[in-house]
Amino acid sequence: MRRLFGSVRAKATLGATVVVAIALVAAGTAVLLSLRSNLIVQAGTQAERTAREVAADLAGGTPYDELSLDDDQPVQVVDGSGLLVAVSEHLERISGTGVDTVRPVSPAAAGRDDHGGEDRGDDDSPEPGEIGDEVEYSEGSATIDGDGADYRFAAVEVSVEDKGDLTVYAGSPLSAEQSAVGTALTVMLIGFPLLLAVVSGVTWLVTRRALRPVEGIRTEMAAITASEDLARRVPVPATHDEVARLARTTNETLAALEASVERQRRFVADASHELRSPIASLRTQLEVGAAHPGLLDVAGAVEDTVRLQRLAADLLLLARLDAGEGPGDARFDLGALVREEAAGRTGVTADAEAVEVTGSRGQLARLLANLLDNAGRHARARVSVTLRREGSWAVLGVADDGAGVPVEERERIFERFVRLDDARSRDDGGAGLGLAIARDVALRHGGTLTVREAPGGGALFELGLPVGRSARGAGVG
Repeated sequence: MRRLFGSVRAKATLGATVVVAIALVAAGTAVLLSLRSNLIVQAGTQAERTAREVAADLAGGTPYDELSLDDDQPVQVVDGSGLLVAVSEHLERISGTGVDTVRPVSPAAAGRDDHGGEDRGDDDSPEPGEIGDEVEYSEGSATIDGDGADYRFAAVEVSVEDKGDLTVYAGSPLSAEQSAVGTALTVMLIGFPLLLAVVSGVTWLVTRRALRPVEGIRTEMAAITASEDLARRVPVPATHDEVARLARTTNETLAALEASVERQRRFVADASHELRSPIASLRTQLEVGAAHPGLLDVAGAVEDTVRLQRLAADLLLLARLDAGEGPGDARFDLGALVREEAAGRTGVTADAEAVEVTGSRGQLARLLANLLDNAGRHARARVSVTLRREGSWAVLGVADDGAGVPVEERERIFERFVRLDDARSRDDGGAGLGLAIARDVALRHGGTLTVREAPGGGALFELGLPVGRSARGAGVG
């Protein structure tokens, strides 16, 4: 049960049903009130019509006992003193008119001058022979010939020459209003639940169909998680809605995750392969030295140890970069760093102006050292380093006079453990990580690292770094 009402489909169905129920109750209440109001107005109009007809007869001089009073409707004629002077036949009980009596006074008493005839000082009273324009309405009940009912009463004033001011009360039954309202209420009580059931059913089916692709995506994602097969993809529905976009985004995420895992696997495999060679070489030399001390190649062992140390340091730096290590916010002179790294290197010349950048001095020193090492391995005689400022960028160039880099290989050389065919030997200490580290460091600092042909032949590596702003604001994570 908890799982059922915790689903999106159940929540959507419940929400739609509640909203429709509130709307139906509000609309039904408004309809009932409007219907009742209209019917009450109609009953009041009918009562007023009857009262004015009786008032017209009185204004015309018709005696009380000759008034044409409808036996089916309660009618009362009250004089200025509040005495009942005329009433419809068979009226047994009445309330709501202010005069509860149903038996009129005698004609002699009703005709006395002190009961009417005199001006009571009411400025709103009609002139003799006139019927008042104002009508007062009230609701009450009456019993006629044993049948009791609710009525809408209308009170009309009339002034008669020899009778004074009279008030005519006439009632119109509210049974039609009560019957219509009751019928409408019954229809609503029966129809509303049926309509709500239809709304709930339709919403349940529509949401089920709309969420079916989501369930397919969830099922496939569960299968991918269980099988750990990142090559699988979730189904994309043939629609253009949010669910289809979710499926496409999920597949893009799976593709990126698959590529990342594959790169990680290749990295681990290549790292294991690169580490195996110097370790095996070092072990062999040490075993030979242990058996034959005179044959121990100390220089070779030291060289393998240094190469192993460099490789371990490169792998550690790559791991830190992959883990999101930031470049820092230190400001320093990149030109001074260039001159320091170029000093003492054979065949390397430096022409660097003072340019301040923000970032990690240690990471940029490693970047520059890797570029110089790469250029030194491929140069025939010389390597030149330049640093200049171009607008808001510091541009560092490292050029050699070697064979250069083929156009089709200029992006591949920045991949990890990638070395061109003519640089496969490990004797020079290269493991194919230097340029990969250099580009990663450049990107971490919000910069770029590219390679092209040098003006005098060979390869020219160009590093672009933003000047005077934090690399954290460059959008590189």
